[in-house]
Amino acid sequence: MQAQTGKDSTATVAPAKVKYPVFQFKGLFQARYLTGLTENIDLNGLHHSEGDVTRNSFDIKRMRTQVKAAIGDHTEVVALVNLADFKSDPKNKVLENAYIKYTFNKHFAFTLGQFRPWFGIEETYPVDIIKSMDFSNQYYEFGKNGWTSFQIGASMSGKFDIGKLPVTYAISAVNGNGRNQEMDKDNGKQYLSRVVLELSKKYNINFGLNGGIGEVFKKEVYAVGLDLTADYQIMDRLFFETQMEAKQAINHNLYFSLPVDERTPYLSNYQMRGFYFLPNVRYEIKYKKLSAIEFSCRYEYLDSNFRINSNPRQSLVPMLGFEFLKDYGARIQLGMQIDRYKHTVDNTTTHNNNLLILQVQSRL
Repeated sequence: MQAQTGKDSTATVAPAKVKYPVFQFKGLFQARYLTGLTENIDLNGLHHSEGDVTRNSFDIKRMRTQVKAAIGDHTEVVALVNLADFKSDPKNKVLENAYIKYTFNKHFAFTLGQFRPWFGIEETYPVDIIKSMDFSNQYYEFGKNGWTSFQIGASMSGKFDIGKLPVTYAISAVNGNGRNQEMDKDNGKQYLSRVVLELSKKYNINFGLNGGIGEVFKKEVYAVGLDLTADYQIMDRLFFETQMEAKQAINHNLYFSLPVDERTPYLSNYQMRGFYFLPNVRYEIKYKKLSAIEFSCRYEYLDSNFRINSNPRQSLVPMLGFEFLKDYGARIQLGMQIDRYKHTVDNTTTHNNNLLILQVQSRL
């Protein structure tokens, strides 16, 4: 016989009410040892015809701290800073993310502030879980033109299904002049869109379409891009992961940096395009604290002015990585950046170079 409790034993217990705000703290530490393997080229890739050149150094790449505050059931505020930016002039640096996001449901979410608008694969994940040593050259070049990296603006994003096909989208409007700016550089804005089709959940096959238009100093600009990911399990613990991305856009950053008498009157003559392919082999060893071993080799082609003064840069970045703990809680990477230009220019960064990188990171 069961004892009587005086209450219905089948009564539903109400979930505990969440008390807001709820804070979450994260961090990232990345340190490097760099060795230049090319004579007369410093660690920034700058060629020197004369004088001594620094060809090896320890470096703090990133020391990030993030605070994420849920201030309601649907609202969160995020701040991300990189303290390593203080090693040089911190103007327009240090503060990376600073935004508020309101999520109505899985179909609609709105973001306002400083963030990375979606315009490719690399904008959808943090640098600490990338399958290489750093983001691509293409990512940084398009960031200078306001399409990628940290920008100030607003965005709407969400997910929906077309029949059985899952679709993710993002539409953004940004100033286009980078982060930590007092105001926009002109009255024009840049409008970006991204649509991702999840073709296979089993093999992580995702096809992305990116498009953007805008106005910079009363001149029209555009950018387009395609990307694809696919992952395959070869054996029980062996995985082959791939991603590739191609983009093309007007290089208005280059155009407006030139003296008026040294450039053509047509902005459309200054265009850039790039492509990269990043395969990664991952073996989940799961031996004590060693979670996995990875080997990747990214090939990249980037021409920042292919119509007027074409000088493509081809880069090869092989990397051997050791993952400790879970989700890259700790990682040791050994890699090399190999750059080759069609035409080298002395006393500039447009020069062939080989750079050896040993990187250690910890996610907090």
